[in-house]
Amino acid sequence: MLVAGAVLGLLAGVLGPLVVTRKMAFAVHGTSELAFTGGAAALLIGVGVGYGALVGSLVAALLLGLLSRRDSDRDSVIGAILAFGLGLGVLFLHLNTERTANKFGLLVGQVVSIGSTDLWLLVSASVAVLAVLAFTWRPLLFASVDPAVAVARGVPVRGLAVVFAVLVGVATALSVQIVGALLVLSLMITPGAAAVRITASPVRATVLAVVFAEVSALVGMALSLVLGMPVSVFVTAVSFLIYLVCRLVGGKRQRVQ
Repeated sequence: MLVAGAVLGLLAGVLGPLVVTRKMAFAVHGTSELAFTGGAAALLIGVGVGYGALVGSLVAALLLGLLSRRDSDRDSVIGAILAFGLGLGVLFLHLNTERTANKFGLLVGQVVSIGSTDLWLLVSASVAVLAVLAFTWRPLLFASVDPAVAVARGVPVRGLAVVFAVLVGVATALSVQIVGALLVLSLMITPGAAAVRITASPVRATVLAVVFAEVSALVGMALSLVLGMPVSVFVTAVSFLIYLVCRLVGGKRQRVQ
């Protein structure tokens, strides 16, 4: 459904520049693996996939926050969680003997699998994430750009890091049903990475990231529905094309300067 893509594009676009600034791309990928695990567990026990993915991503966010207290530990912790989550998710799919398209859709996305209940969860969770982000955006941006100065100014950097990890976890869980766990970076990272290539302004980068994410999601979903192919094929292609164009534009500006 295009409504789901529009909501997800808005959410991913708003979070993307902060994810890129905080160098959390790998963390998003690791979180998506536990969102996939939660979704696979939900399929196995017969509950909504969206709820399972949400629980899985929140568990991932909490694990990352608890186990990677030092920056030097972050990559190794994410790698361990990613591998564990993917393996456990494959086990849950193996134990599920029912033939269902959702099993494949968890990996590569399947927009037609989104029902009214999942859409309601997507919209309500997105509103909650955007509300929390609006309240914490300024101190979170400060902590992302210069954490040392932020600590000196009394900004609760560690607390904000946990809050942001949870927000990213929720957004990642919502993305899994659209583009799948394996390609969640196409919406959560690529539009934000493209935006920061052509502007240094946080506000303009956020606006551009939202536009790029919306174009990627809506065009990709429309092509998927028309051609009957997995949505992730087109979402990733459109978002990567936008990234390449922005990279070329940003490179030309730097050479001119």
